[in-house]
Amino acid sequence: MNRNKNVLVVIGVGGMGRAIARRQGAGKAVLLADFDETTLKAAADALTGDGHEITTHRVDVASGESVRELAEAAAALGSVTQVAHTAGLSPAQAPTPAILAVDLLGVALILEEFGRVVAADGAGVVISSMAGHQQLAPLTSEQEAALANTPAHELLELPFLNADQVGHPGIAYGIAKRANHLRVQAASATWGDRGARINSISPGVISTPMGQQELRSESGDLMRAMIEASATARLGTPDDIASAAAFLLGSESSFITGTDLLVDGGVIAALRSGRLTWPS
Repeated sequence: MNRNKNVLVVIGVGGMGRAIARRQGAGKAVLLADFDETTLKAAADALTGDGHEITTHRVDVASGESVRELAEAAAALGSVTQVAHTAGLSPAQAPTPAILAVDLLGVALILEEFGRVVAADGAGVVISSMAGHQQLAPLTSEQEAALANTPAHELLELPFLNADQVGHPGIAYGIAKRANHLRVQAASATWGDRGARINSISPGVISTPMGQQELRSESGDLMRAMIEASATARLGTPDDIASAAAFLLGSESSFITGTDLLVDGGVIAALRSGRLTWPS
């Protein structure tokens, strides 16, 4: 292995992860990571068939040890210049404890561990969600500070993150995605100490297997109303998110770090303008 080769790490290789890997992977050593080995193999086979240089690594993003091993494996391949974290669970897929573990703790662990190995001039993106902008469960300033700054291994011990207190998986999802924005903002300082940048992307309704599952769930009617009220009036595609990721991972965004890019087709704008009314 050429230790001087640039390394692209993609964590979560569903629709968005695979699109990012395909768009960003040419000429790089690409490390694909996922919890599901069947999904991981399918993505690796497809991208290898397209001519990409692929290595795979199974990861449990809710495990500090597993994420640390992934970061070390990435660094062993070469210079970790791009990191894209797309792994997550939706309210239609998992109960509250799992969403908090994967969507909230998992992001915090990725930011911490890859913040130790990312190369100078490197960049990362975390796929969050427009749910982080919806404030279904408004947080106090003290709670937001705790979400931003509590060490990752202590996050789920915060009293207001008790699963029974959080309740519905949809509330857990919104809190987790708001936490993603806050963790990325805080992590931009430590990533900056290494000369690297980190940002998040908040997609709207995207036509991935997860997005289609959400459309078939009990919240499907609301999601279709969001799409209809939005300025673009369409589902997003994984390629829409890959395009946003390419910008944030590339040199054109060298003055952008610690921020969130809302890529939702105008859903949040429709909500805030009153064109879309959120049910009480």
